[in-house]
Amino acid sequence: MSYDVIVVGAGSMGMSAGYHLARQGIRTLLIDAFDPPHHEGSHHGVPRLIRHAYHGGSAYVSMALRAHKLWNELEEATNTSLLIQSGVLNISSSKVYSYEQRLKDASQLGVPIELLDADEIAKRWPGIRLTDDFTGLYEPEAGYLFSEKCVAAYRQMALAEGATLLPYTNVSSIEADGEGVSVYTQHGVFHADKAILSAGAWFKTLEPFIKLPIQSVRKVVGWFQSDESLFDTKNFPGFTLGTMEGGFYGFPSIDGTGVKIGRHDQGVPWQPGEPLQPFGAYADDEGDLRNAIETYMPAAAGKLIRGSVCKYEMTPDEDFIIDYHPAYPNILLAGGFSGHGFKFSSVVGEILSDLTVKQATPQDISLFSLSRFHA
Repeated sequence: MSYDVIVVGAGSMGMSAGYHLARQGIRTLLIDAFDPPHHEGSHHGVPRLIRHAYHGGSAYVSMALRAHKLWNELEEATNTSLLIQSGVLNISSSKVYSYEQRLKDASQLGVPIELLDADEIAKRWPGIRLTDDFTGLYEPEAGYLFSEKCVAAYRQMALAEGATLLPYTNVSSIEADGEGVSVYTQHGVFHADKAILSAGAWFKTLEPFIKLPIQSVRKVVGWFQSDESLFDTKNFPGFTLGTMEGGFYGFPSIDGTGVKIGRHDQGVPWQPGEPLQPFGAYADDEGDLRNAIETYMPAAAGKLIRGSVCKYEMTPDEDFIIDYHPAYPNILLAGGFSGHGFKFSSVVGEILSDLTVKQATPQDISLFSLSRFHA
């Protein structure tokens, strides 16, 4: 059977794109090696932060604001709670990061923000312990997303709009000639006028058809028993934490599950086909997380309730790749979301749909050009 568009990789970005295409009457086939939402990509282990006062410039801020609006629309369409506006507190040592440019970009686009010193942070959130070199950037309208529910909601809506989903379908090869695309799988060959490749940490399986500067990385997160009076959702926001020891992020204790914390930098390289080692396989799986939480949030440093592993798909500069295939203008690439992409998946799906149908998007995506790696 022939389609208008085939989406290879129906996770966060792909499922969103599938919905945005199908709602316009585009005959859309979604292909995934698993059954989304699943635990083999980068969207499991709820929740995910959504922030608006973003590093990287005004393009990211604009996309974050549009993403938030689209998540709200998805909530309304599916009658599902997906986004909690808990506020997000970004904390960093002045030795690591300055919020000056982020403040400027956010202010220009009307994002509500507060710049706080260490004393003010301690007054508002007494569970946090900082030295005087730390400052905070608080976003009261930011929060967190229930990631697996988000993917499930986009799946529901995409199928309702007429998209077709093929789960547990491995792509063995892709052929294209600029006018059409053929995708080869164990279930047969599927044809379309255009394609979107959004294979996440599994992009390497699409080589040699496309080779992207993406390194998949094993990452860990942990949930720690916490003082609920300080760290439950009524009293504590989502957070990011920039320290000399590393960069971390986390969430309040949701329904008594404990404070969740992860480390953004470092990680163990991983390749498709290799086993993904479980949490605890390395001593620093818990160690790095515990050291950070004991230092900066000691009342949240109780016993480890559980740990989990996931994957990042890193580009060299940690900016995304959203661009056309260098040889085929009818194929779009969306990858390298580098551990900070989920919040944008609603708007990335819209961008991919716009580029596919209209060859244009109102969002500034010049930062995400593939050619930047060949300049």
